Amino acid sequence: MGGRKLKVLKYIFYTIIALIMIGCVGILVCVFNPSLTKMLSEKVDGSGPRMEGGIFTDVSPGINIEWVNSRDKVNYELPDSRPAKPPASVSSRTGYAHIQESGEQIAQEEADHLSGSISVGNTGSGFSFDKEFYPYYAMLNSDMQQLYSQIYANAQNLISSFAPVVPVSARQLKSVFEAVYNDHPELFWLDSGYSCKYLPDKSCVEITLKYNSTASNLDSAKQDFTAYSGMILPGAQSLGSNAEKEQYVHDALMLLADYDMNAPLNQSAYSALVQGSSVCAGYARAYQYLLQQLGIPCYYCTGYAGQDHAWNIVKVDGTYYNVDVTWDDTDPSTYDYYNKTDREFAVTHMRTGLSIYLPACAANADADMNTGSGSGSDIAEFINPNPMKPLEWAGNPGSNNANTGLTAEEKKQLNLEIAGITEDQVRETMDEYYKDCYDLLLKVGKGDKQYINIIPESLWDSVERAYASGDYRKHYVEDALKELGVENFVIHLQVQRLGGGYYRIYHNVYTY
Repeated sequence: MGGRKLKVLKYIFYTIIALIMIGCVGILVCVFNPSLTKMLSEKVDGSGPRMEGGIFTDVSPGINIEWVNSRDKVNYELPDSRPAKPPASVSSRTGYAHIQESGEQIAQEEADHLSGSISVGNTGSGFSFDKEFYPYYAMLNSDMQQLYSQIYANAQNLISSFAPVVPVSARQLKSVFEAVYNDHPELFWLDSGYSCKYLPDKSCVEITLKYNSTASNLDSAKQDFTAYSGMILPGAQSLGSNAEKEQYVHDALMLLADYDMNAPLNQSAYSALVQGSSVCAGYARAYQYLLQQLGIPCYYCTGYAGQDHAWNIVKVDGTYYNVDVTWDDTDPSTYDYYNKTDREFAVTHMRTGLSIYLPACAANADADMNTGSGSGSDIAEFINPNPMKPLEWAGNPGSNNANTGLTAEEKKQLNLEIAGITEDQVRETMDEYYKDCYDLLLKVGKGDKQYINIIPESLWDSVERAYASGDYRKHYVEDALKELGVENFVIHLQVQRLGGGYYRIYHNVYTY
């Protein structure tokens, strides 16, 4: 009997020891993976973002939920579980550090004293931010956008402490600071941490920004940053398409930078571009900065990939893609993590923080180039379905229309019927084509757009030569850009054979 009791006690003892060990392991995992700690706490207190039917039903403090759910973009689908362990070749190539906030609660009496001794600094009221290039700004509600502008302006001027221009809670402040930090890799001197003083009701009365060592000699650091960026940008700018420019930057950055977990300033673009060594955060912020300079929307995306990690989302020709330059920069380098969809990335990557509100990366999610004028035709009907390579097919294939016994006018009308068009839609000469392109470019306006016209097959050789030589620019582009008040223009063509001896040309353009 005594032996049986002893066995029961030993079983209970070992069970308790096992539970303690499991708990310790769990604590260690959370210590070394802060993102997991955050996800667990959000599941417990219900404060994390949730989705129902592709719509966010709860969002982070300060986020404009109506804008997130109403925008003309597919929402990122929150995964049910964290991704699998990444391949050994890249599993250690992480290093993203979360935004570090610290706070001090003060009494109302001290807050009243502060109000008389601290200013708002630069309010940033004169700044405006293009929502296409600064998506984290676009996520915020209007009050928090004012605070975003103030933080950005004070960071530009190296102002450390200031009073917020609008009422803000400590939790809202974290979202706003993260938005500024994520949108602006050019602020390489801004540290990834800040502090605030707040009242018992959690309302902030003073914000203090932190700056890294480059701030002590900022003019010199800026010169170096511009010089090293200049080693990459001119080569990319000489290329014709955004896809070519993006690939050039991807490859050039891998040549310039090396992965080093111990690299100084490794959360900044400065570390990758100037010092030539960084972690995932530095790679991603450098890639973001370079593509921004080329007029290509590129976002800083943070999440979990075995450990806390950062990568990019880039928009090329109306479609969003994931790019992880850090994981491609192996020996030898690869394109394993270049321009991938969320479905392809879900195996190893999961977004966290504000990055979940960035557009989803789904193939053909934005294929109508934001105009709503897609043709609805099957892709097989296109002579060149890939608009990245508009000039690589054989020239004029000629018409296979062998209508005999008909007059020239009867043949023409029959061919128009075959193509499903009317005569007034066709641009018969290069002058007519150029004038139509000029009018349509002015009509669609600035930004990422598309316009369409129709030509006879016999005109295609002339159109092809004009774009291959660049001659088209002087015939309509230069005058149109002056009228629009912009300087830069990128174009990709898709050509569809309609039958009857006619082509429909899709002009996918971006002006900025």
